[in-house]
Amino acid sequence: MVIPTYNEVDNLADVVARVRRAVPSVDVLVVDDGSPDGTGELADEIAAKDPQVRVLHRTVKEGLGAAYCAGFCVALESGYDVIGEMDADGSHRPEQLPLLFAALADADLVIGSRWVPGGSVVNWPWHRRALSRAGNLYTRALLGMPVRDATAGFRLFRRGTLEAIHLDQVQSQGYVFQVELVHRTLDAGLRVVEVPIEFVERERGDSKMTPEVARESLVRITRWGLAERRGGTHRPKGR
Repeated sequence: MVIPTYNEVDNLADVVARVRRAVPSVDVLVVDDGSPDGTGELADEIAAKDPQVRVLHRTVKEGLGAAYCAGFCVALESGYDVIGEMDADGSHRPEQLPLLFAALADADLVIGSRWVPGGSVVNWPWHRRALSRAGNLYTRALLGMPVRDATAGFRLFRRGTLEAIHLDQVQSQGYVFQVELVHRTLDAGLRVVEVPIEFVERERGDSKMTPEVARESLVRITRWGLAERRGGTHRPKGR
């Protein structure tokens, strides 16, 4: 599991421990973007005690997409057949990882989804729910993607999926990176499956969502949608 971090010193140890308990065979790669709060140093301490935990230190904060791409490349170079991603703030419940692994038997990409039947969000105010639902509806309508939670960050990829979608060509830096990877996966003719999860709002630390990140998402999704309409792109169907 690739877990990107920036100022998550209050959450990281608990999240890594829960991942290791939920699926003991899973290895963890923490990708820290030079957190000034000591997250990187804490990650090193965890890795020193657990051989199934590694740390990738990056010196600059370049955004979620860049951190994930760096982590994915390390995982691919290390020979892993299944590579996952999740947040470091505790919003994704590691105890639900077995659900994602079970679904991977019939998928190239599994998404832990908040907005499919059975999915839920805990401790979000109504405007956060409305914004997330509206953003995903806009994405589905504009890009024609049969995915209800394209912005979700709790995922499992097959190795072949990440190889097929050309990570070196990914352009997104912020949260729209998640949409771009779903977009590329479907364009490659691969199968995406969503499984319902319970998403829990972080209890400690600050959200990394900013107006700039939201603006990048809106602009890029709109550009992709307009480009597809001009080019007449046909999208293979997923589930």
